[in-house]
This record gives sequence, structure tokens and C-alpha cells, in this order.
Amino acid sequence: MEPLLCLKDVKKSFGDVQAIEHVNLNIYKNSVIGLVGGNGAGKTTLLRLMSGVYRPTEGSVNLDNDRPVTEMRSVLGVVPESTGLYSKLTAWENIRYHSRLHGIDDQLAWNRTYRFAKLLDIDGSLHRYTEGFSRGMKQKTALLRALAHGPQILLLDEPTGGLDVTSARTVRKLVRKLKDEGGTVVYSTHHLAEAQQVCDRIIIVHNGIIQADGTPKELLELTQTSTLEEAYVSLTRETARPRMEETEKTSKISAMWRRLFTPSSSLEVNEDE
Repeated sequence: MEPLLCLKDVKKSFGDVQAIEHVNLNIYKNSVIGLVGGNGAGKTTLLRLMSGVYRPTEGSVNLDNDRPVTEMRSVLGVVPESTGLYSKLTAWENIRYHSRLHGIDDQLAWNRTYRFAKLLDIDGSLHRYTEGFSRGMKQKTALLRALAHGPQILLLDEPTGGLDVTSARTVRKLVRKLKDEGGTVVYSTHHLAEAQQVCDRIIIVHNGIIQADGTPKELLELTQTSTLEEAYVSLTRETARPRMEETEKTSKISAMWRRLFTPSSSLEVNEDE
């Protein structure tokens, strides 16, 4: 089976800081892949490499037919940790603006949006301004925005971070449904229990290195442990490096994510997460 997304000998550094070291990774169709690791492990850097926001210092990140990811961003849906919604626009206006950047017809975008909005229980709020939205409502809107153009791969950075129990459960339910319908999701989280609930493959990242890659059962067999928590501890005994402080203002980072699918592919913020 040919991978949808392939990272080959990928390394990413920021000055003297080695954020990601020689990662080889294949993402296949119809799967939910969990990127699990603590703060500073390199999960966000990996996602930004996968989405084409970062260019690797060494190696390659390619999509179908060995084409660089920077040339095929339209097949990706991305939900960053910071949603980057325009507060003076309604939820639908945020989604429609994003869809038009992809050349998607408004009616098609609306049909897709409304279908998933009902699953997320946000269909009654699509015409409300996002300025007054809760964290959960903003996260759901960002998910709808990422799905409206029909991406082949959905990249989620801590999608349930800061959400209440009900909202987090709704997001996980949507991810499982996407997988059941043949979708592919890369799901970054530092919650092992959450990864076990939604992911059929778990990649443990620690200090910029992939320490293990397999199903929950395979990770337990590899470490001879009885729980994923024990397996994670066994695989990450090395002291975690400190998380690097951001060197750019948050607003600039958010703006960069919002411009993810614009023609320019030269933007890169030199910071490590």
C-alpha cells in the first residue's frame, strides 16, 4: 500500500536546537494516527512539517506521487492549537472564506459544513459571530473550517486541549466517524487515554525522536507492560528537554497558520515546540 504522506530522513533545527532528528514516517489511508508526547517533545514541529508550514532542514516531506507537501496543501485540513478565527466574522463566514481560498463552491462548502456541524451540535450557531464563542465552540468551528474543502488528511494539534468533557467527547466522536468513512487523521495529544480511545496507531515522540510506532497492543508487547502509561514511561526514560520559548509573538504565529494555504510557501517561524 502506497502511503498518503511520507517523511523520509527528516531533520529540523532552529539554530543550534535540534527539534526533530532523522524521522522516517509513513501515513496511510483510512487510519487515525496518534502523535503522543509531552510538552517540547516535537509534536507540533512534526505537524508543521507535515503541513508544509516548516521546511525540513534535511530530508523530505512528500504526498502522493512523491510531490512535496508545499505543492499539495489543498489536500490537507489543519486545526492548529490556536484556532486563529476572525472574531468579527460568523462561524460560517470564517469557514466560507477558507473554502473560497481552495476554490470550493459556497453551496458545496455549506453542505459539508452543515453535515458535520450537526454531529458537533453547533449547527444552530453557524451564523453567530465567533467573538463570543467558548473555547469548545471555537475548536468545533476550526474543525468545520478544516473539513469544508474535503481534505484527504486531517492534522489535529491538541484538538481537545482546554475543552470540557462533553466537547472533548464530541470531537473524538467526529474523528472516529471520519475514520469509519475512510478518512485519515493525525491526532496530536499528550493524553494517553485519549490516544487509546481514538487512535489505531500510536507514535511516541520524545526529545524530537520517534521512540516507538505501533498499535496499542504492539506497544504493550514491545515494553512488556500492562498499560499504555507504563509503556510510555518505559520508552521515555531519558529526561525530557525543556520546551523552547517562542521567539515570535503569538499573533504572528496565528497569522502564519491562517495563511497556511496561500500561494506563498516561504513563511517560517523559527521557534520550537
